Amino acid sequence: MDNSGKEKEAIQLMADADKKVKSSGSFLGGMFGGGHHKVEEACEMYCRAANMFKMAKNWSGAGNAFCKAARLHMQLQNKHDCATSFIDAGNAYKKSDPNEAIKCLNAAIDIYTDMGRFTIAAKHHISIAEIYESELVDIEKAIAHYEQAADYYKGEESNSSANKCLLKVGAYCAQLEQYQKAIEIYEQVGANTMDNPLLKYSAKEYFFKAALCHFIIAVEKYEEMFPAFSDSRECKLLKKLLEAHEEQNSEAFTEAVKEFDSISRLDQWHTTLLLRIKKTIQGDEGDLK
Repeated sequence: MDNSGKEKEAIQLMADADKKVKSSGSFLGGMFGGGHHKVEEACEMYCRAANMFKMAKNWSGAGNAFCKAARLHMQLQNKHDCATSFIDAGNAYKKSDPNEAIKCLNAAIDIYTDMGRFTIAAKHHISIAEIYESELVDIEKAIAHYEQAADYYKGEESNSSANKCLLKVGAYCAQLEQYQKAIEIYEQVGANTMDNPLLKYSAKEYFFKAALCHFIIAVEKYEEMFPAFSDSRECKLLKKLLEAHEEQNSEAFTEAVKEFDSISRLDQWHTTLLLRIKKTIQGDEGDLK
């Protein structure tokens, strides 16, 4: 379906709305008390124009029109409608200008937090985080918005939603080698879920991830203390075991141990501890043969 005519209509409607806004502030407009009504009409016209731009897939035009409507809603003290228009603008800009989308979503968040609507504000912080993840690839900023969303959810006792945001933060922190922060998050979420009958089975995954981060910290600590450790067979074994554990690959774990043992014989103490670690791999039969 050809919607090219819709764009022309939208442009004309924008021009008419601009004129209406301008006349609302004129001397005669104020004198005869029609200013407020004209602003309301202009607001409606901007919204109609925005939807026409959407039909024509002119996302920047739609975003701009919704922004103009939002500013008029604020002038009219319609906070909820103002926030809604900023969200509509942000959703349009997502398809053409991620930075503008973020500005609009942040404007809406400011209004929602001022109104005490923290759950809705949290939802839009997630939207911003997702833009930073997929469009702008700025993981640090994505983390900041996921953390803010988690804080708002926790404040509203929406703990399940808060945990989802925190798990995103934990995953990114581990990727960025911020292991201590990742550990704190995984331990916190694990503690929050282990007593919940519906969620307790997920707790073992979170504690497992925390343990892997502990493992990495330990290896890095000893490499830093004694650089020669990095090139040792012991260190290489640890890294292979860590990789196997991350992949839940019990065969690779066993193979790494056997390879090491064929050159440097492992005693009973080492074998016992390695077996205990191997047993934490899902589906493992519990031997090193």
